Amino acid sequence: MEALKKRGPVYVAGDYNTAHQDIDLARPKTNKKSSGFLPEERSELSRWLAQGWVDTFRAQHPNEQGCYTWWRQAGGARESNVGWRIDYIFSSPSGARRVQNAFIWADVLGSDHCPIGVDIL
Repeated sequence: MEALKKRGPVYVAGDYNTAHQDIDLARPKTNKKSSGFLPEERSELSRWLAQGWVDTFRAQHPNEQGCYTWWRQAGGARESNVGWRIDYIFSSPSGARRVQNAFIWADVLGSDHCPIGVDIL
């Protein structure tokens, strides 16, 4: 990925199964020892960012809360928006310059995840 990043715009999208920061899940304090929010998992995402990769959603919406991509299927978690943002589109710096919008379609049903995307030039 690092070699590709040097050649031009690159986008890496997927379910990373990790909420990076407190803002990325509804209940960070009660999940500090939960898989998907462990320090070693979060540090890997921090490593990507330190190497110049851009979290496209957070770059566009730095302080927006309540933006999740996954909810437990039981207990009305989705209806109550008690979720986690664990799906990401990371971009190279040159790719980030082309992102016009990054979005989460939380209203799209059919899975415990929802679609995410970016509009690019």
